[in-house]
This record gives sequence, C-alpha cells and structure tokens, in this order.
Amino acid sequence: MAKPAVSYACTDCGYSAGRWFGKCPACGEFGTLVEEASAGAAAAAVPKPLLRLVDVEATDAARIPTGVEELDRVLGGGLVPASLVLVGGEPGVGKSTLLLTALAAISKERRALLVTGEESTAQVKLRAERLGGAEQVEVLAETELETVCATLERERPDVCVIDSVQTLYSAELGSAPGSVAQVREAASRLLRVAKEAGVATILVGHVTKDGAVAGPRVLEHLVDCVLQFEGDRYHEHRVLRAAKNRFGSTNELGVFEMTGTGLVGVPDPSELFGRSEGEVGAVVACALEGTRPLLLEIQALVAPTDLAMPRRVGTGVDPKRLAMIVAVLSRHAAIALGSADVFVNVAGGVRIDEPGADLAVALAIASAAKGVRVREATAAFGEVGLTGRLRPATQAERRLEECAKLGLATVVAPKGTPGHGKLRLEQAETLRRAIGMGIRGNGEEEQAQTGR
Repeated sequence: MAKPAVSYACTDCGYSAGRWFGKCPACGEFGTLVEEASAGAAAAAVPKPLLRLVDVEATDAARIPTGVEELDRVLGGGLVPASLVLVGGEPGVGKSTLLLTALAAISKERRALLVTGEESTAQVKLRAERLGGAEQVEVLAETELETVCATLERERPDVCVIDSVQTLYSAELGSAPGSVAQVREAASRLLRVAKEAGVATILVGHVTKDGAVAGPRVLEHLVDCVLQFEGDRYHEHRVLRAAKNRFGSTNELGVFEMTGTGLVGVPDPSELFGRSEGEVGAVVACALEGTRPLLLEIQALVAPTDLAMPRRVGTGVDPKRLAMIVAVLSRHAAIALGSADVFVNVAGGVRIDEPGADLAVALAIASAAKGVRVREATAAFGEVGLTGRLRPATQAERRLEECAKLGLATVVAPKGTPGHGKLRLEQAETLRRAIGMGIRGNGEEEQAQTGR
C-alpha cells in the first residue's frame, strides 16, 4: 500500500511545503510549520468550456436585510445571497449574540439556520429566550463537515450561521479540528456549497492574541467579506468594522451597546462619544468613518519623564502618526515635548485611522502641555503636514453638519474649508495658528490674530 502523502503547513500564513522548515519561507515565523496528511489523490480533471463575459447572464439579487441596522450598514445594505462572510472577534465580545439576534429577525420572513459546534441546542435556546424572538430559527448541533455540507445542500436555507469554523472537522483529514488543514478544507467546501446552493453563509472565527483571525490567511482570501468585532468584554460598547468587502465599502462603522437583552445598535454614536467636559487635554474631533461623520473625544496627557527615551503611547490612534504629530508640535509650534511622556486616548474604545483627526490630536496634546483648556463647545478636524501646514479634510460639509447637530459652536479647521451658517468656523493655515485659535491663553490669542 502506498504511503500517504504528508505535507507541512504554516499555522500563521497557510504556506504548504513537502518538508519541514524551522522558519516559514513565506512569512518568516519560526516553529510554525506543522505536519498534516493530505486528503488523497485528486480526481482526474475534466476541462470545461470557456465563456466570454458578454455571454454571461448576471442579475442583481436583492440583499437580505439582517434586521440589525448597524450590521446592515457595515455589510453595505445587507447580506448578498450565496455570499460567504467571516466574523472575527475576541471571546466574549458578543459575536454569537449579534448573529443570533440577526437570525431571529431574518427568520420572520426567511429560513434561518444556526449550526453550532461550541454549544448544545439547549444552551442556544437559553440564550435565545433571553434575546427573544428567535423561536423560528432552526438549529443544528454538528461539527462534522460532511454532515453540515450535506444538510445545507438538502435544506437550502436562506441564511446560515456556523459558530464556529474552527470546530468543524473532516474525517478525510487526520489533523485535529482547528488545524490549518481542517480550517482550510472547511472554508473551501462551505464556499462551494454557498455558491451552488445559494445560501448566504456567515462563519464565526476565533482570533489570535494579536487580534487576527485564527487559521490560515487563505480563510480571509476565500470569503467575500471579513468583519471584525472589536471591544472590551468588560465594557458595554462594541465596534464592528469591515476589513474586506467585495460587495460594499470597507470604511463603514457599526457601534453597538451591550444590554441585558443583547446587543443594541447605537444610531448616533457622536452623541455617545463626542461629549467633552471641557477638561485640560480634551478635544472633540470630527472623524469620518465611511459615509458616517463621527464626533469623538480625544484625550491627551503630557507628563515629565526621567527616561532617556520618552514614551509616545496612543490608544485608538496610529502610534507612528502620533510620533509625527509630536515632532511637528515640537518643531513648528514651539511646544517642548522632548523630555515628556505623551499619552493619547480616544474615548469609548474607538479607533481612528483617517488623517482628518490629526488637528484634534495636536490640540489635545498642546492643551495638556500648556495646562490650558480648549475653548468651550469647540471641535477640530484637519490633516497636519510635516511642514506645520494644515491640509483640508475630505467631506468637510458632512463633518460641519454633524458638529452643528450636536450643538457645538466653534470648529477649528484648515484654511479653505467651506463655511456653515450655524457654526463659527476658525480657519488656520498653520498648526501654530490653529493652536492659538483653539486654546485661548498664554498670549496665544494675539499670535493667532497676527499670524505669527
């Protein structure tokens, strides 16, 4: 009898090799290649006729609303039939609760199936009773991949949630559930079933200690949409964002609040995160997540340090961009930060990736360094350049409208920003002048008026 073929796969990137390496040739990690048995020889390939795109008939299928407005926003309007969606997040963040809530809403008009590999049907029912409205959701407690695929092909529900993909295993593979080979096999088979049977399938995925979805990277490449559920299990607010979306934007953001009856969407997160108490080192930033303007409170702390290398710590902001803003403040705004630790935090646990929040971060640091409050009811947005000049932010009209809606009186923005009838717009060409406009005290007002 022929000896079964053996290969080695990287647990981080999914790279496969015929022999073992101490260091993965693809991603460079050490000790990540593990042995796995192949599923057997492939069947003889049969060539298929080619088609021209002009001959392909394609119809736009209506999206399936999930009943959770914030989830639909991130998906781009709802679930696309026959699509494969991956939802990742830390344990206890609320992935299963969110998806069970969505299934409960979908089951009122369509067939919704929950395949659970981590809980029994009794445990699912107890959670469903707490959430309410999930009586019509069908449940299958199964971890064998072949059985799950056969059930989907026979029943053909409109939407299926598999919780989680790491618990599925195929009897054809000798490795344990959750291994690289098992996760890769499960994802590829479920993808084929979803496309052929027209089932919108949502996979729940575990994450590593770094926050990435556990398993091979091919898992993220196979699926149509990758959603990341972020937040602290000990705090009540959660953030859902798309890392990949073939059918919509990856810039949308969904905000949820954990309550006693499950996750509830927050339709107006600016009202929640954009309130500032007028303390030293606190500034309201108007960021943009996709099409949604978002007011967030930026908090900064500047403290003397005895370390040879002062710390630059950012929570919710890019540390490299924070270091750049600190350098620009020291060089072009005459704020000495070379012997001080600088800490910046975005209130509410939200992460900001866009450069339009640069000016607010700089104002918060300047306020903390000078010990002077920012002007009352003031927000700021704009990109800070290395030369100390400010660049306009995109979709300024949307940002200003959000500031006016929340009752702010003044907005500090780069020169050239269009005005708004309900707001006092302070336009600055340089960062130093913007600090003078936003922070009144220590002679800064006179500098702002003279342009020095």
